[in-house]
Amino acid sequence: MPDTRPRIEFDDEGVCNACHTAEKKNHIDWDARRQEFLDLVDQFRAKDGPYDCVVPWSGGKDSSAIAYKIKFEFGLNPLLVTFSPLMPNDLAVHNREEMIKLGFDHLMIRPNQKVSQQLSRRFFIERGDPKIHWNAGVNSVPVQVAVKYKIPLIFYAEHGESEYGGRTLSEEHTKIRDFAEVLEHQIGDDPNNWVDDGIEEHDLAPYVYPDLGEVEEVGVKALYFAYFFRWSMLENWHFIKDKFDFHTEPNGRTDGTFTDFDSLDDKIDNLYYHMQFVKFGFGRAVRDSCRMIQNNQMTREEGLELARKYDAEFPATFHDEHLDYLNLSELEFTETLDKHRDPEIWEQSGNQWVLRHALK
Repeated sequence: MPDTRPRIEFDDEGVCNACHTAEKKNHIDWDARRQEFLDLVDQFRAKDGPYDCVVPWSGGKDSSAIAYKIKFEFGLNPLLVTFSPLMPNDLAVHNREEMIKLGFDHLMIRPNQKVSQQLSRRFFIERGDPKIHWNAGVNSVPVQVAVKYKIPLIFYAEHGESEYGGRTLSEEHTKIRDFAEVLEHQIGDDPNNWVDDGIEEHDLAPYVYPDLGEVEEVGVKALYFAYFFRWSMLENWHFIKDKFDFHTEPNGRTDGTFTDFDSLDDKIDNLYYHMQFVKFGFGRAVRDSCRMIQNNQMTREEGLELARKYDAEFPATFHDEHLDYLNLSELEFTETLDKHRDPEIWEQSGNQWVLRHALK
């Protein structure tokens, strides 16, 4: 991963901590991890309620692969919990419906859309990220549901800080999800601070993490599935596409990258990943190629070629809808992009912005 990724670290030989994590996986006893998983879930099989666990579920390949394995391979009864995408698309609706038909109970939380849209606009302008509040909701709502229905186990996907290069507060956090780490690294702010003239405290209920005393009273434990089983977005897709009619990007690939199967459920994701390119100088194609290189699914040379070809691509597919959703003119949108460009990463050549250090 590039050194502009927030919180990434490199050793003296220039190897990032995400690559070190990938290398460590080759030395993990995955059979022992599987047994640890089996021993753990046996302790949590429901005795007083219908559900053994909560699975935060978007309908995408990763959370669907987790839910499928938990139900059909390990015999647990999960409740799938979805925090609604900001700008849902038909592709996501189709994939969720096809998965649910296999026999899952599903709960979707769709927060106040007026408030959500206001927050997207504010955070896009202020921070260059229209999904700050969505990240808060997707982290809080599954725990809210687990507390309300007294379901003591939640399975999230992977620990992003260790998988993709970041700051791991402790080795235990690659297994057990820690809210303080999530708040610091994914949200960066307490949702209670978002009150303003147009948003009241009660509007923010979906985004606020439950009282820790309530969480402890129920005994909710949030774990990363990827701690127990080797993680690969490509393998998750290969697994789940054979289980139901999983639709991928109809254009053959998604804006800004070469893949057609990842982050399909929200139209605003195309802009979200492009803002990563604007702010940090690398985008979705670099992200996808790095993950596949680390998993020995492509060579570094192949990854570089794909990244050079697609990483800078503007997210044109839903651009008009992005402007409408964020209530921005074309000029306001462009000005917002430009104000989030780091001058150490970008320079102007004529009337064009160019990276100071392009991929080599």
